[in-house]
Amino acid sequence: MRYANTALRPMNLRKAPALLILALVACGSGNARPDASPAPTRMQDTNMTGMDTITLGAGCFWCVEAVFTELKGVKSVTSGYMGGQVKNPSYREVCTGNTGHAEVAQLTYDPKEITFDEILEVFWQTHDPTTLNRQGADVGTQYRSAIFYHTDDQRRIAEEYKVKLDASGAFRAPIVTEITAATTFYPAEDYHQDYYALNGEQGYCQMVIRPKLDKFRKVFADKLKK
Repeated sequence: MRYANTALRPMNLRKAPALLILALVACGSGNARPDASPAPTRMQDTNMTGMDTITLGAGCFWCVEAVFTELKGVKSVTSGYMGGQVKNPSYREVCTGNTGHAEVAQLTYDPKEITFDEILEVFWQTHDPTTLNRQGADVGTQYRSAIFYHTDDQRRIAEEYKVKLDASGAFRAPIVTEITAATTFYPAEDYHQDYYALNGEQGYCQMVIRPKLDKFRKVFADKLKK
């Protein structure tokens, strides 16, 4: 396994001015429009024969979507919400941290092209799974590290992988990733979909997503789509 030597580290933002951090590197900043009325959500393609689905939370869903969209074998990535108790939540509601939802990306992937283990390898290397309810400047239960499994095999593999990672000392602290059964998935508003591709010059994209993608592309160059 390559995680022992090449685990991706979160950006060090401690030296940045506090106001700059709040203005540019929080998921709810810039063009996110947290106070806007919910935009219509797009429908998912549920007729992809032979495909598997997994739902992952690793901080801001813009980051997760940007990473997994480039991964070979992943056919679609949809940003959304899962794990809460409120029906049809809006982004503004989820941002309060009171709905119980995590920001997630739901992946549809071809198991003949990429294994679930490989997806987990990317998942754990592209965020910090040791910080509870926090990724960088994004703080709250909506940013928790989470694997929402869709099958018993996914649950088993995720739990075993987590135990092995902890035992290996790959991270300096215990992994706090939640591993729980998938519940109702609510696709996020349309302006959240393909966010990095459409808003690459926005502050959060430049300071957080782009450096993460650059590291991801170097470590997983052999797993990227052509």
